[in-house]
Amino acid sequence: HPILIGKPDEIEAEAEKSGFNIRGAQIIDPENYDRMDEMVEMFCELRKSKGVTPEQARQTLSQANYFGTMLVKMGVADSLLGGATYSTADTVRPALQLIKTKPGNSIVSSCFILVRPSATGENEVLAMADCAINIHPTEDELVEIAGESAACAKIFGVDPKVAFLSYSTLGSGK
Repeated sequence: HPILIGKPDEIEAEAEKSGFNIRGAQIIDPENYDRMDEMVEMFCELRKSKGVTPEQARQTLSQANYFGTMLVKMGVADSLLGGATYSTADTVRPALQLIKTKPGNSIVSSCFILVRPSATGENEVLAMADCAINIHPTEDELVEIAGESAACAKIFGVDPKVAFLSYSTLGSGK
């Protein structure tokens, strides 16, 4: 079931106003989370090299991007969708700090799944990888990105055929 993070009354009012059916979703308010002490303790342990205090941890965990990332780290949630209200950097930073990279990988990359109608009327599923994370990847990093993207595409039933495009042309990425 989906988990929504925030104040229940505000989320329910916004859903009603926008016409979204959120029945069946669990709403967790960081201010009233029954496992917050456990979360703070784990956060402090994960960030001990930075000297994070419990007070600092509570303040940081009041932000939905950090709170949601800790829900994933604690096994409460399976994944986190972010980016609509946070920048890419603010979405990825908590994951890098708290979850780290996949064992055996040296970098983090992103993968967007696009579903669109094809000319035959069926849906076409595309995996677009690393559109915003690694600006100047090395050859080895490109190999890792391609392999992880192909693995992600397979999860969504795509028979991967990897193509590489340049990050930007004529300075469009500045």
